[in-house]
Amino acid sequence: MSHSPEPTKDTKDVSNAVEKETSSRAMSETEGSTPSNNEVAAKQETAANPPPMDFPEGGLVGWATVLGAFLVQFCGFGYSASFGVYQAYYTTVYITNETASTISWIGGVNASMSIFIGLISGRLFDKGYFYHMVWGGAALDIVCLWLLTLAKPDSFYQNFLAQGLGCGIAQGMMYLPCIAVVSHYFRQRRALAMTIVASGSSMGSIIQPIMLNNLLNTNGFKTAAVANAAMLSGILVIACALMRTRLPPPERLMGFGEAVRKFMKDGAYVMGCLGLIIFSIGYYYPLFYIQLDAEKHGLSSHINFYVLVILNVFSFLGRLSPGFLANKVGVPNLITMGMFGCSVVMLGMIGAKSVGSFIVIAILYGYCAGTFISLANPLLAGFATDQMEVGARMGIGFTLSGIGALVGGSIEGALLTSEYVWWKPAVFSGVFALAGVALMVIMLIMIYERKKAKARASAAAADASEKA
Repeated sequence: MSHSPEPTKDTKDVSNAVEKETSSRAMSETEGSTPSNNEVAAKQETAANPPPMDFPEGGLVGWATVLGAFLVQFCGFGYSASFGVYQAYYTTVYITNETASTISWIGGVNASMSIFIGLISGRLFDKGYFYHMVWGGAALDIVCLWLLTLAKPDSFYQNFLAQGLGCGIAQGMMYLPCIAVVSHYFRQRRALAMTIVASGSSMGSIIQPIMLNNLLNTNGFKTAAVANAAMLSGILVIACALMRTRLPPPERLMGFGEAVRKFMKDGAYVMGCLGLIIFSIGYYYPLFYIQLDAEKHGLSSHINFYVLVILNVFSFLGRLSPGFLANKVGVPNLITMGMFGCSVVMLGMIGAKSVGSFIVIAILYGYCAGTFISLANPLLAGFATDQMEVGARMGIGFTLSGIGALVGGSIEGALLTSEYVWWKPAVFSGVFALAGVALMVIMLIMIYERKKAKARASAAAADASEKA
């Protein structure tokens, strides 16, 4: 859903130009013939309603920026979504002196920092510090990835600092700016462009688990970490070189307090943010634990290694397909359906014991989760009333959802216990996800009522105009 943007500097210039042209033509016509009332009304309407800011909807630089943002997602959330491989390896081989709940803090902090930092990076993006954020984040990420290669066995704090905290902060510096910069080039096709960008994390979470599973179990942790660091370092440099901004920063930025007060009055936006928070508490359970779950249920290594890959393959498809449906079905409707599908599948993990059940769960959850992730950005951006609000809306929304990412994995690990009681975390995550869906349904109702009120106001204005 999107609202009409407030006039920017560009649109004001256009308005002034139109007004001057209208005035000059009126003077010339007064000297010759008197214009009709319809002509005068048309000119006045044009002057009062200047054309909106123009977006190229693509172009070489625009699509290069989309590709660069895609690659950042490959290295960012693609890395976070691959943590299930590390969770299984750390729990059973590399950090055996810690519980699964403790180890899950590495992945939880990584994912949550990627989101929390969005509040800062989104604000800095609005101020024009795009290149500082993406290049600085890439440099920090590269350093932390190489520091991870030096981590010793049973040294939890080393992995936590490098992989959880360091990489998480670096990914957060890049994540929101590379999403928001896409809005410089697209408006009508923004949902499609953003879903393409979001699919980069799925591609990363397909390739990286395959590489890590093979290297971890044949060559050991150091070789796998070195190979992953080398690959992501090269991709990050290419990604940063591809992205370009197009619009200058706004002349006036909305203060944080002012933004919060304004956004709090938007009931639908508040419900959407609350829905994201609650849903995120359960969202990461399959991503972090499905491979360990398959392994503990006795599935062969050929199967449990690739359960997470299968999930992410269908997540890739789930991230791409909504872009073609969003304009027809609506972003709020699609994301709510995807979240409901995730909730049902989480509860279905209670009965997962065979090869077939794990594959079905991976396919269904992957597709629904991909739909959710790809549409979260367009959902938050769609509430913006002008371009100035895009970064702030997304930053606040994602920062709040990071709370769920931070605590969810560790709570589910604690419920799992050292005896691996799988039904408890499955019920916990499924119930919280359904609660998030309920809040999104309230959001949909508010959006529907807002549209009805707007339609009634437009109809009343049209009737008044006709009577006049």
